[in-house]
Amino acid sequence: MRERIAYLAARLIAEDGIDDFSQAKRKAAQQIGAPDTHCLPTNGEIEKALRIFRSLYQQEEQPRVLAHLRQTALNLMRLLERFNPYLSGPVLTGTAGKYSEIDLQLYTDSVKDVEFFLIDRRIPYRSREIRTGGGVVPVFMLDQDGITANVAVYSENDLHALPNSRAKRSQVEALLADPIP
Repeated sequence: MRERIAYLAARLIAEDGIDDFSQAKRKAAQQIGAPDTHCLPTNGEIEKALRIFRSLYQQEEQPRVLAHLRQTALNLMRLLERFNPYLSGPVLTGTAGKYSEIDLQLYTDSVKDVEFFLIDRRIPYRSREIRTGGGVVPVFMLDQDGITANVAVYSENDLHALPNSRAKRSQVEALLADPIP
């Protein structure tokens, strides 16, 4: 049952643009009439199913889309270089598709400097906040050629404290040079 839910959730993510794994799990479980409390797959199981789905059904489209997303992320990282940018999320892991957003993390002690930078360059943005285990993190949402980039601003101290997967600019350049996800 877990496997069926994982593959259906992967299809919902790939084809319908659902970007929240929890929502995809619940919707998949509901669609097949499974109780949503005991058989739900882990995010890792869904990511594995998503890789398989994309390799079977989007083998031509997905590598091009992923390369475009990574190039757009790299361009943003170059623009925001002074704020110590890192790429994270599906664009980094290789599971991103046509509905994916770019997730960047900046490590600077001045959120206002980031905001003034965007204003000075007339880069339109929307702002919001996300709650994490460490508190509230400001996020600037930028539109880059129809792609949303979520730029989260963390303290410089968080660079070594946060245990998530992320890549600096040189690592993203290497991913683009060798595009095998």
